[in-house]
Formats: sequence, C-alpha cells, structure tokens
Amino acid sequence: MKTHALKASEVKKEWVLVDAKDAIVGRLACQVASILRGKHKTTFVPYLDMGDNVIIINAEKVRLSGKKPVQKMYYRHSGYPQGFKSENFVELQRRHPEEILRRAIWGMLPKGPLGRDLMRNVRIFKGDQHTHSAQQPKAIKIEA
Repeated sequence: MKTHALKASEVKKEWVLVDAKDAIVGRLACQVASILRGKHKTTFVPYLDMGDNVIIINAEKVRLSGKKPVQKMYYRHSGYPQGFKSENFVELQRRHPEEILRRAIWGMLPKGPLGRDLMRNVRIFKGDQHTHSAQQPKAIKIEA
C-alpha cells in the first residue's frame, strides 16, 4: 500500500455560507478556521491550502459572553509616533464589524505564507446579503 500525497492541483474547493447571527466570536472563528484549513476533509495535509472558501454574513450580529463586550480591547498602531489606538468590542462592532471576525479567524490560522493564502479564502459581510451568489455556496450550520 502506498500513501498518496495530494498536490495543490488536485484539491477540490467548495463555497460555504455561514450565518454569524447570535454566534459567539471565538467558537465561530474556530470552526471557520478549521474549514479554511481543510481539516474536515479526509485528504487533509498540513502544508497545502485545501480548505473551502467561506462566506460569512451578519457579521455585526456576533456576540461575546460575560463582560467581554466592554472589557475586550482591540489595538492597532499607525506606525507614527503616538499612533497607538485602542477600542473595545462595542466601539469596533459599531465602526467596522467585519474586523472582529477577521482578527479572530487570523489568530487561529498558521502565521506565514500559508495563513495569508487561507485568509484570502474568507469573505465577511455586514448584512445578510453577499456578492457571491454566482458561486452557489452551500449553507452550513455552525454549532455555537
């Protein structure tokens, strides 16, 4: 018996639609990161981008548990002196709700070229409308 090593050209990718309404951020991000990696497939190899493309809708309706909406802080730096900025979950959700899920998913993917390639496979939208209906995504239910 021989083990067949999958090549990048042999990977079959699908489109998956995830509704983030009332989902907890970390649990949703963990499951989306697993789908992006391709860990749900029997042919998974850790060095290839073999996961599916994920479309996330209703990003503004995610939630955190406990006091985290007020206490959890998000930081960024402009690169200039005194360019350090911080805001909590509520402020970032009001200003740019897609960024919350983008940061949570990125934290659960491998860092480096593979992780950056995987992040190109996720599309996050504020409302319940998305621009990828031509890809005919398959809606899945995320247990949160």
